[in-house]
Amino acid sequence: MHIRHMVLITGALSWLALAGCASLPAENEKVLYHVNLGNEQASDALRNIQNHLEVDPKAKIVVVTHSKGVDFLMEGAEDNKGNPYSIPVEKLAARGVEFRVCQITLERRNLDQKQFSPIAKFVPSGVKEVTRLQAQEGYAYLKP
Repeated sequence: MHIRHMVLITGALSWLALAGCASLPAENEKVLYHVNLGNEQASDALRNIQNHLEVDPKAKIVVVTHSKGVDFLMEGAEDNKGNPYSIPVEKLAARGVEFRVCQITLERRNLDQKQFSPIAKFVPSGVKEVTRLQAQEGYAYLKP
């Protein structure tokens, strides 16, 4: 009889613990989009991010750019169809998306921060930022 009661109590406590966990609010997803290949990839990333936010408006999204991936954040940049990137970038930034640009890329390509959208934030190294966001801040990695 004593064992039967212990089993029932243990089962009840386990069920209560699981029920309590189910009611805890889920942490917002943190997602890193990595852009380093140029216009086509940038267009894909912007479309993917917009779709992502449609189904998960609370997602925390950071776009890290380096190499040719920084180009879409330059003032006056246009996609392959002649549409300005500034419009979707500004709309996404208004929804909380952050755009980070690699300072090493700027130095190697002789670019100036003044050539970029005021929305862009600059990080010492794009590759290091990708690693840091994943390893230290738990961001999921996506590369369009």
